[in-house]
Amino acid sequence: MKENFTDLRVIRTVESIKGALVDLIEEKGFESITVKDITTKAKINRGTFYAHYQDKFDLMNSYQREIMHEMSSIAKENLPNLIADLNTNNAKFQSMDIAVLIFTFLDQNRRFMKAVLGNNGELSFQTKLKDFMWKTLFESADSLFKPENLLVPAEYLASYIASAHIGVVQQWLLHDRKESPEEMALILSKITLNGPFFAAGFNKDVGLKKS
Repeated sequence: MKENFTDLRVIRTVESIKGALVDLIEEKGFESITVKDITTKAKINRGTFYAHYQDKFDLMNSYQREIMHEMSSIAKENLPNLIADLNTNNAKFQSMDIAVLIFTFLDQNRRFMKAVLGNNGELSFQTKLKDFMWKTLFESADSLFKPENLLVPAEYLASYIASAHIGVVQQWLLHDRKESPEEMALILSKITLNGPFFAAGFNKDVGLKKS
């Protein structure tokens, strides 16, 4: 029982530290934050902070790794079904399923994602997201794209997909858009599966129907 209580106390302490980090990013930007700021906001002493993290960068990297790990798990669990259905009429629905899961996860972690992707955030996170998408789409065991099938160089395709997806997520989070994860999944699926010109109103009878 004591061990469970200790574990719960550790979890609460870590969550308090992470919450303080997000609050401070919103208030003054990541670059200006000090460990003292974090401990004061979290109402803990410096020893407690250093029992978990080396410095603010270690804290940020740890938080980012948690986000990446969860997104990677979602991709690994669902990409095989999408790949299997890519040449069938079910492909668009598998894509929607993955997108809903991703947007639901982002919504659950909205404050952190909004903080790190905003002007006051940690700029390297976008690069890490792009690297994550590259590995997921091209380098994983269940990668979505095969080099022999590509019509353009992989680097440009990956850059286009990553930048477009991150841009959509930023627009949704940073501007406090009210669309649900399901609505955002449909929006992104329409653009991704059919292209931006379809989304702009061309070739209306092709691909996903407008809601």
